[in-house]
Amino acid sequence: MKKVLIVEDEEDIREMLRLALEMADFECFEADNIRDAHIHIIDHNPDLVLLDWMLPGGSGIELARRLKRDELTARVPIIMLTAREEEADKVLGLEAGADDYITKPFSPRELVARLKAVLRRTGISNADAEFKVGDLVVDTAAQRVSIGDVGLNMGPSEYRLLTFFMSHKERAYTRGQLLDLVWGGNVYIDERTVDVHIRRLRKALGDVYAPLVQTVRGTGYRFSTKLVTAK
Repeated sequence: MKKVLIVEDEEDIREMLRLALEMADFECFEADNIRDAHIHIIDHNPDLVLLDWMLPGGSGIELARRLKRDELTARVPIIMLTAREEEADKVLGLEAGADDYITKPFSPRELVARLKAVLRRTGISNADAEFKVGDLVVDTAAQRVSIGDVGLNMGPSEYRLLTFFMSHKERAYTRGQLLDLVWGGNVYIDERTVDVHIRRLRKALGDVYAPLVQTVRGTGYRFSTKLVTAK
């Protein structure tokens, strides 16, 4: 059974989420504040976190950023739950590390469908393969990205995006193609989400390797190794 941590301070919403997920064969843990949520994440290693935006003692955005900074939790998928509907708020949530964003009110059926879609996307990898450009290495067996001896901290979406790019070099892809090939064609994900994850990927790669993720004007993005001499 996949494990889901529900972080929501309103008890009736938390109960509704738990019942819907248990009916869909998920194992659930619950927290109503940031401190307890972080304890559950460390103790139970959930497969996904449903995270409310507004919480006692801080915001879900703060917790999402904290999880993405920590190597032990950086690849735990996060779905933000919030009543905020403005585009700027959605972008803020995605840039904080969320893999999807659901606005209240929502139906339990929609929630379960989107949760399963996120889990499918975060499970995509090239099993037991290694991709290398210069001293940038993606080890898919260990699900680790490193530059030399230094491990890189990046979220699950950025990891899958980099793995796809390094296994499909020198070809330009539209945002729609990347959604289909990397995210699995999830209808709930907007094409602008790709731009958010591209920015986060470039930041994780640093000054030397970020230029390899190139913007193709009028098309989308490509990964080109021509700027680096392979070792």
